[in-house]
Amino acid sequence: MLVIEGPLPPGCMQTVWQDDDRFVNTYWKSVPGRLVYNTFDWATRDKDGYYFILGRTDDVINVAGHRLGTREIEECISGHSNVSEVAVVGVADTLKGQVAMAFAVVKDASALVDDRARFALEGEIMKLVDQSIGAIGRPARVRFVTVLPKTRSGKLLRRAIQAVCEGRDPGDLTTMEDPSALQQIRDLM
Repeated sequence: MLVIEGPLPPGCMQTVWQDDDRFVNTYWKSVPGRLVYNTFDWATRDKDGYYFILGRTDDVINVAGHRLGTREIEECISGHSNVSEVAVVGVADTLKGQVAMAFAVVKDASALVDDRARFALEGEIMKLVDQSIGAIGRPARVRFVTVLPKTRSGKLLRRAIQAVCEGRDPGDLTTMEDPSALQQIRDLM
């Protein structure tokens, strides 16, 4: 986990709006016994001292006791020639704890003319994940959408996708760019 020892530059992340205690407890006290700023990123450091960001710590799901990064699964699925964009979230499962659920935007929608074509593409994508990550990383389902739910600044709304998949209230969506994106996911579930 990437952490930074203070002090940070002046004006950099001074607080969470109207909640100083939350800021200190979340970002500065999350590592027991150390007063360090937690970036909530996984990272590695090479022999030359360069850091490589691997992904967010909150993008890790637990599938049958295996910790998997959703980013790894997304990168694998993005490797399919007909996938332009993908989001993977962990969804609660009574048997495995969580399962990966993927939502993909395809480059050529004419390839999804019927259920048979959708199942064929889903199978190709699952096979790709099996070959790259292994069966444990295979999504429970790959659903096809025309757009993914994002904020106006382009950040993927994973928590909202996960909430819809689990039948929960997605919470505050005031920053969502296109509400129809989340509705597509609701309709598929």
